[in-house]
Amino acid sequence: MDYSQFLSKRSALRKPSAIRTLQSYLSIPNMISLSGGMPNPETFPYKNMSFRMHNGERITIGEANLKRALQYSGTAGFPELIDWLRKLQWEEHQPDCDYDICLGNGSQDLLTKAFDMLIDEGDSILIEKPTYVGAISYLKPLNVNFVELESDSDGINPKHLADILAKWPKNKPYPKILYTVPTGCNPTGMIIPLHRKEQIYELAQKYNFLILEDDPYYYLQFSPHRIPSFFSMDIDGRVLRFDSFSKVISAGMRLGWVSGPRTLINRIVLHSQVVNLHPSGVSQMITYRILTRWGIGGFLAHVDEVATFYQDKRDIFCKSAQKYLNGIAEWNVPNAGLFVWIKLLDITDSTFLIKNKAMFKGVLLIPGNDFYPNSVPTSYVRASFSTATPKEIDEALKLLGEMIRDEKNFGEGEYA
Repeated sequence: MDYSQFLSKRSALRKPSAIRTLQSYLSIPNMISLSGGMPNPETFPYKNMSFRMHNGERITIGEANLKRALQYSGTAGFPELIDWLRKLQWEEHQPDCDYDICLGNGSQDLLTKAFDMLIDEGDSILIEKPTYVGAISYLKPLNVNFVELESDSDGINPKHLADILAKWPKNKPYPKILYTVPTGCNPTGMIIPLHRKEQIYELAQKYNFLILEDDPYYYLQFSPHRIPSFFSMDIDGRVLRFDSFSKVISAGMRLGWVSGPRTLINRIVLHSQVVNLHPSGVSQMITYRILTRWGIGGFLAHVDEVATFYQDKRDIFCKSAQKYLNGIAEWNVPNAGLFVWIKLLDITDSTFLIKNKAMFKGVLLIPGNDFYPNSVPTSYVRASFSTATPKEIDEALKLLGEMIRDEKNFGEGEYA
């Protein structure tokens, strides 16, 4: 595939960093480096690092590995960690295309670089409605044309997508990318089922667009068998898949990875070379030591435990919601992720209720309008069940129910 047709003007102009490209030569035996301005590790005030796992096992990072972790390193990430992730991708997705991987400071870092790589001002981008507010916030200043796709409890409606593309103005360039959070969508919690993914991928082939699969909640599916990814069905090299350790190992580590066509991954690496140089070496080293201790099977067992943890939290939330919100709100029980998308009945705009009354009562929620590019008034509210205790969830939903009833009793006023 000719990826030059997808690149933004900015990305097409990127060239390799003269200094960063020398990094790979430093591992050659007997190479004497007088090139980069690397600090001497003898000056670092650290000797070793150790930490204890939940099972009581202690992992120690010795002096040599710690010096490496604390020093500048390759932009794409530690080669051995990339190799481990390649094995994981094969185990989980079995991709049928030539692809590469690079790491970043969380998947959001890589996602925004992909947007920068693919979008020029005024371009059209296909997005599900509603969608992740972080993506909207990055894209708005680029002055893009948001093409919002209808979604339901099964995510993007392929028929609506096909209808939009079939009626696309002939004098206007087709959208180059579709952006989606297909698993445990933030904010709706929905999952796009396999048959819809297959239809969407066929449309990507027909109309020649790329799919940006932002999937940080992939391992937080609550059914016994995870739904296959877009990446697993990609035979053309038109999927960029974004994974994250944030939801399953640590958010503060700021470590994620993108898998996709080698040409596009290389463009993202060029961007990182002049922005953040490389992901945190300490985060990579800690994560790599944990992953190698677990192995692929241990990692998959761990994420299954994490998914069960959040499934239990979801059940607690939905039980309290049924107790306090039945008849005054509607919601779908999510099958993945951390969120419940709640519709407040007979309230056309949730913003005032959530940003003023709820906050005053000590309950933090997100009004639904934040998840639409044009911030249209909406009855919806996003709630997260991830960190609150069962008692806190129960109290919060009790208060929310009281506020909704008070608002409805207020009458047909400005916020009714």
